[in-house]
Amino acid sequence: MNTFSADSGRVHDAPSNNWVYRALPRALWPYAQLARWDRPIGWQLLLLPCLWSAALAAGAAAASGQFSLGRFLFHCFLFFAGAVAMRGAGCTYNDIVDHDIDMEVARTRSRPLPSGRVSRLQAKVFMVLQALVGLVVLLQFNSFSIVLGILSLAIVAIYPFAKRFTDWPQFFLGLAFSWGALMGWAAEFATLSLASVLLYGAAIAWTIGYDTIYAYQDKEDDELIGVRSTARRFGDNPRPWLIGLYGIATLLLFLSFLAAGAGAVAYLGLLIAATLLIYQILVLNIHDAAQCLQLFKFNGIVGLIIFVGLVLALVIRLI
Repeated sequence: MNTFSADSGRVHDAPSNNWVYRALPRALWPYAQLARWDRPIGWQLLLLPCLWSAALAAGAAAASGQFSLGRFLFHCFLFFAGAVAMRGAGCTYNDIVDHDIDMEVARTRSRPLPSGRVSRLQAKVFMVLQALVGLVVLLQFNSFSIVLGILSLAIVAIYPFAKRFTDWPQFFLGLAFSWGALMGWAAEFATLSLASVLLYGAAIAWTIGYDTIYAYQDKEDDELIGVRSTARRFGDNPRPWLIGLYGIATLLLFLSFLAAGAGAVAYLGLLIAATLLIYQILVLNIHDAAQCLQLFKFNGIVGLIIFVGLVLALVIRLI
């Protein structure tokens, strides 16, 4: 059950029984909501390309006798901490930029800024604090990765404005959310490769696909206030587009695995994930907002299966 009123302290599109409301003092709820701690699927989807890349790179390192379990686990931990911090900072920044728009959309007007439970100054301070945590995490990597991570900030800065000038804001989200597909490889080898670039392209296509499904929740409100999205661009027939996007993602993942010399189990994981992507397309009902949200979240399982396949391939290689 969700409770939507400002007096309740909850927001429209997050579970009202989330740990945030059980573990944190009420005064901290608005900040947890700004960071989307009550909606973990966001940092999970940001984290997954990082984990794919780290596992793919670890497999390549193992093939050349350079694998370190401690280094792999440390990188995974850093990516987790960085994903939570930077997703929170990014969402806070997005809410600051979209303050006026969020007041006009039913799903978002209960968020902390449009509901008046935090001020813009408070939100900006909180954003900076989260970004500093992200910076501390980034500085644990090699110099090449640090520079690469800093470059991603340009895309992050542009994304909230994309819905104002293009029908493809999801593409800019994909550019930002998929950056980890480059970071995992860079953290291991202090360089990029064809495998990591292909992985990045795959993650971008995947992100556009799942965020298009998410955007169908707001399609009517977006049309009223003039906000652009792929959901509006694709209209009432998104299936051909989703087939193309998810198909590109699957193909590029396959090619990335080939380029990195991934083991057979990785391809099995990819096959299972591709089947689940097909399932999403088949059952999608764009007029059912609750189902759109459910299918969007389902991509966390899809991405996790890909990661597990890569890890199992790594384990088999080490054995």
